[in-house]
Amino acid sequence: MLTKEIMNVYSHWLAKADNTAVAAALRSMDEAEIEDSFYKDLAFGTGGLRGVIGAGTNRMNIYTVARASSGLADYVVKSFDPSRRRIAVSYDSRINSDLFARTAAQVFAASGLQVFIYPELMPTPLLSYAVRNLNCAAGIMVTASHNPAKYNGYKVYGPDGCQITDNAAGLILNSINSSDYFDAMPSASFEDGLNSGHISYITDDIAESFNRTILSQSVLFGDDADRDVSIVYSPLNGTGLKPVLRVLDSAGFSNVTVVEEQRNPDGNFPTCPFPNPEITEAMSLGLSYCDRIGADLLIATDPDCDRVGIAVRSKSSECRLLTGNETGMLLLDYICSQRQRHDRMPESPVYVKTIVTSDLLEHIASNYGVRTVNVLTGFKYIGEQIGRLESESRESSYIFGCEESYGYLSGSYVRDKDAVDAVFLICEMFAFYKSRNISLLDKLEELYRKYGYMLNSLTTYEFDGSEGAEKMQSIMQSIRETDRIGSHRITHRDDYINGKDGLPPSNVIKFRLDDNITVVVRPSGTEPKIKIYISALADTREIAAEMICKTNETLKPYFS
Repeated sequence: MLTKEIMNVYSHWLAKADNTAVAAALRSMDEAEIEDSFYKDLAFGTGGLRGVIGAGTNRMNIYTVARASSGLADYVVKSFDPSRRRIAVSYDSRINSDLFARTAAQVFAASGLQVFIYPELMPTPLLSYAVRNLNCAAGIMVTASHNPAKYNGYKVYGPDGCQITDNAAGLILNSINSSDYFDAMPSASFEDGLNSGHISYITDDIAESFNRTILSQSVLFGDDADRDVSIVYSPLNGTGLKPVLRVLDSAGFSNVTVVEEQRNPDGNFPTCPFPNPEITEAMSLGLSYCDRIGADLLIATDPDCDRVGIAVRSKSSECRLLTGNETGMLLLDYICSQRQRHDRMPESPVYVKTIVTSDLLEHIASNYGVRTVNVLTGFKYIGEQIGRLESESRESSYIFGCEESYGYLSGSYVRDKDAVDAVFLICEMFAFYKSRNISLLDKLEELYRKYGYMLNSLTTYEFDGSEGAEKMQSIMQSIRETDRIGSHRITHRDDYINGKDGLPPSNVIKFRLDDNITVVVRPSGTEPKIKIYISALADTREIAAEMICKTNETLKPYFS
């Protein structure tokens, strides 16, 4: 409903907004657009900001970016000594990412922070790396990750290179709420900041150091590997091209073909409207390249290059896409087996996974004597666990972390998922097995035979606008109160709404059903969606797939 309060805020923006694009968008709005653009402030939390690009308090624009940046700057000034008031900035290929990054840098500089910004777009892991290596108090990555082209946002990082905690997010939000959208806009230009020395470009030394660190993650330990494998790579019009090709070239992988239509940065993502390697359509162009040149392996990274999807050629000559869980299974087993075989397993080794990632990985870890730590959804919680190990001087105990949504990390040099590292390890693993005449699909089948066919699915339901937000709350309450899932009896439930097993509160509920079925339901933290994760363990792939299909059908009425 278009309330008086909404109209007052809209009128204030009409009077104050002097950015040409924002002002034009405001003037062209109808009542429905006004309501959706102004019924709330764009949410700020541990994931920072994320929303549709446009005019209004519920949109990503230079005013919402400046206001959030002002709040972050205020937090840094209040929380850190003057010598630590340094902040790193990076951005991806999305629409207005460079504008938003420079706007934020201007705000930080005006607040007395020393700003370090990459001179060109760079991936999320390189932002985390810069925060740690430049001794910064914070960092921001302007990105909407794998969301459609209409989105942008920015992630906020603490001094450890990990996304901020709930406590830090709360303090920053308090500062954000005390400032006006338009008062936060800086008067000095970005060029003024460069000339005064308050803003500096990050040199290539950081990217080169990052590259060397990735190479040090190798677990070959002198073993042979066939590096002449034919690889097709797509950065999906994002940030991955330079760092990925750099590390592959350094590692000796020279037979790499780039998907030309997806090579260059382009925030419109013209060939993949959903630039997410989890989605088959985003991989389709790369698959056609594989068919055309007979490549062995397809790899694609999302726009901010923290997620990676792969496809491998089967014995029937078709390329098969692997799920995030399957790639995680292969990487975990490869890393553990190599470390064990070469006596390179650290004392009390630790593997970290999110609660929605397949439990089959926990069985693999256990087989090698590796302890599994389960955390809430979000790689920041994996980064947090690495930090805890570091505080106990046991940082080297961490050997791998992953989440089912195609995020992986094998080292502690950054505190977020890293697709550059994952691409390197996937190629190394593929080359290692190929030199022994073993395909990744053969290896995957071996793991399923050994540990059981635990298949997994992800289904999402979208709920837009203010009415959608209310409906999501109602659905989660209904799910929480159910005592059966169709004909299946709930044998155990874990509700994380008030925190559980040492994990912070989160709107997530996990059911264990009879017949070895698990269901996890949670609202997305970045999009107006509810996500349903189903896993089923059976003696064959076909039976497990049928169990998942039937459970999905049973759950549909809850979301109609």
